[in-house]
Amino acid sequence: MLREKVEAVLGKVKPLLQRDGGDVELVDVQDDGVVKVRLTGACSGCPMSTMTLKNAIEETIRKEIPEIKSVVQVK
Repeated sequence: MLREKVEAVLGKVKPLLQRDGGDVELVDVQDDGVVKVRLTGACSGCPMSTMTLKNAIEETIRKEIPEIKSVVQVK
């Protein structure tokens, strides 16, 4: 259930990333409220990817799903 909620929120963020040639994929949603994602395309090598991860992806997910504690990037 939580995974589906996270997927839905990521669906709102993806168009913004895809507009710039990047994307995000959900890797895992852990029981402790940590979401693991992989940035792909232009986002994977972008020097601004940390800001994108925290300011766009994590902020949006945490706003809509308060039980999520953090979002981390995996390779």
